[in-house]
Amino acid sequence: MASIYLVRHGQTAWNKEEIFRGRTDIPLDETGLKQAELVGEYFRGMEIYTIYSSPLSRAFQTAQKIAQFHNLKVQLLDGINDMSFGNWEGRPHKEIREKDSKIYRQWVEEPHLVRLPGGEGLDDVRVRAMAAMEDVVRDHSGKTLVLVSHRVICKVLICGILGLDNSHFWQITQDTTAINLIQYRKGKYILSLMNETCHLKPLKEQMPKVDF
Repeated sequence: MASIYLVRHGQTAWNKEEIFRGRTDIPLDETGLKQAELVGEYFRGMEIYTIYSSPLSRAFQTAQKIAQFHNLKVQLLDGINDMSFGNWEGRPHKEIREKDSKIYRQWVEEPHLVRLPGGEGLDDVRVRAMAAMEDVVRDHSGKTLVLVSHRVICKVLICGILGLDNSHFWQITQDTTAINLIQYRKGKYILSLMNETCHLKPLKEQMPKVDF
């Protein structure tokens, strides 16, 4: 049985400001670096065979924080690179909602039917991401692996292993540094853990309390 920990990267400034990221290489912000440290601590003491990352720095930085406890070199995996948002990259959601309202509304309501201007559709992303995951599972039978990627990738992979089509995309939540555990057993994928963020508790405890 192979165990695949699928991890979303930490926070970036563009996450916080609700700007479409895609293939634009935005690094982790201060909070994101703290989140990455904490997700690294989560995996400390586990026996991990290989760590794979999207080529983008926000994922790679997160993967390195995990790798530091395991004497492993992070391997880049193109198939789990973020979705290309094409002409939307670097632009705030608010701007796209106003200037490209028809496609934006479809993205929110029927994401599986959208091919973004100059970018990809969810089916394209799913095909390459599933192929990448299947390759590493086949090459590392019975091992424990970590794949550090992006929100869209995590969502479509979870849909894929559960046999759900991409119309269910918005029904899956993936917070920053969310941990998911996918196990491959007797030819089938099993989702054992989804959107785990218990490791972020120290950060939440440091946030100021607000009285209403």
